[in-house]
Amino acid sequence: MQWRVNIPPLTRVLLALLIAFSLSYQTLRYGLDYTAGHYLALVPQWSIFAPWVYFTATYSEQNIVTIAIAGATILYGGKYLERAWGSMEYGKFILLVTLLPNFVASLIYVFLFAITQNDSLALVVIQGSVALQGAFLVAFKQLVPEHTVTILKGAIQVRVKHFPAIFLAANTLSGIILGTDTALVLAWLGFMTSWTYLRFYKKQLELSTAGTSDTQLRGDASETFAFASFWPDAMQPPVAAFADAIYNALVALRVCTPFTAADVEMGNEQATARGEGGPPDILNKGGSKSGRSKQEDAERRRALALKALDQRLHAASTNSRQQSSVQSSAAVDSPATIEAPAESQP
Repeated sequence: MQWRVNIPPLTRVLLALLIAFSLSYQTLRYGLDYTAGHYLALVPQWSIFAPWVYFTATYSEQNIVTIAIAGATILYGGKYLERAWGSMEYGKFILLVTLLPNFVASLIYVFLFAITQNDSLALVVIQGSVALQGAFLVAFKQLVPEHTVTILKGAIQVRVKHFPAIFLAANTLSGIILGTDTALVLAWLGFMTSWTYLRFYKKQLELSTAGTSDTQLRGDASETFAFASFWPDAMQPPVAAFADAIYNALVALRVCTPFTAADVEMGNEQATARGEGGPPDILNKGGSKSGRSKQEDAERRRALALKALDQRLHAASTNSRQQSSVQSSAAVDSPATIEAPAESQP
């Protein structure tokens, strides 16, 4: 019986790069010279002389634990995303969430060095797949937000939509308490890069029944993928107000194209259609529970879409009543003009 490797091609390449770059980094660092590892890891002061490190740094891990975490991220996350998007779109996503966070992180540390004149900030080593992990969690939040992941035989149950916030909180606390500031910076940059690309720029096929398979949409305007939706319910109103202010400023500067009501409606339909397609196979381990899980996720999607539609209809009816009330008040308040009869001439 012939053995088959059930891993998409680009995911296989990324796993090979992870192993090759991580082993090479350890060999250069400990076998030759400590500074030799900087040919694969990113050091802000030296990166201008080795620009390839903006890519290789993500796949150059420091130890066996981080290699295992990165390998699991690429294997399980990459298998689903590459099959869901195709190798071409998945490759674009990988390049973006690999290069941009590393580049911006180096600029941040150079800027901090210029302000503080602290040499350690310019010589800090930036490496690892933290940005990639945050980016993958955002992608899964878009695709299967209502799917529940069961850990320790049901002792812990977490919905996929909560993982990005948990990931950011963990890296933020670790950066402040344990001093892992590079992981903190990369986590937030990976999150923001992934969300911005998927929200405004990534092209996707229309999945709703109203569209054809050849119709392409740009971005994801659904309310379930808004920036505020990543945070707990209590935090969403202030986060939404802040995000809307930034968004309106970017629209005014013509950096972003505003979403229309039709875009939002289509985005909600897309989200519902993705929910009806079910969660990825890598998250379904129960076999017989798979059908039930898909049905539950689809019901949650429908409930969210109906809730969003009800809120928009309620807001529209409220505005309509207010406008009618203002017009009626104006009609009552303005006195009728009665022309005086013309005086007879003597």
